[in-house]
Amino acid sequence: MQTTYLEAADISEEVTWTKGSRSGAAGHCVELAEMGGGIALRHSKAPGRGAFVYTREEIAAFVQGAKDGEFDHLI
Repeated sequence: MQTTYLEAADISEEVTWTKGSRSGAAGHCVELAEMGGGIALRHSKAPGRGAFVYTREEIAAFVQGAKDGEFDHLI
């Protein structure tokens, strides 16, 4: 599976999105959902802009990198 971008119109309304609990009142967070054998990611404040779909392996690598602090310099 290759990373894919889907327009919002191409995403089923039946998809269940999960938003991180640390997004705060302003909603500055991303949402994730299982989709087509992969994991879709979209901005919680702009769901109408579509989503990127990554493989489970790509998401797992990202999450592990975040846990390890690899991206701390960006925030």
